[in-house]
Amino acid sequence: MDFKKTNAEQSIVTRDIRNFDAPTGNIYEAVSIMSKRANQISSELKEELSGKLQEFSSHTDNLEEVFENREQIEISKHYEKLPKPTLISIQEFLEEKVYYRNQTKIEE
Repeated sequence: MDFKKTNAEQSIVTRDIRNFDAPTGNIYEAVSIMSKRANQISSELKEELSGKLQEFSSHTDNLEEVFENREQIEISKHYEKLPKPTLISIQEFLEEKVYYRNQTKIEE
């Protein structure tokens, strides 16, 4: 998924808690879904970032090269400017872009 094109807020926003439990009927279930999705997003972003930074890694230990690698700094700054995974997951949940299922409700 392309997290760079999300319309999630960059900072914390006050939200109405009643919007969270509308799809599930249970606020705790909604928070659990959003937290699991935030963990997924975080791990995907971490893998993507480390993959891009690996392209610039060298096998020699040159101290000057470590401090002067502008490309790595620019990539890191770009990822720092992205919305946090929790904010992205909240936005996805509110826009009903998250697939979830409750196994106990399916069995009943």
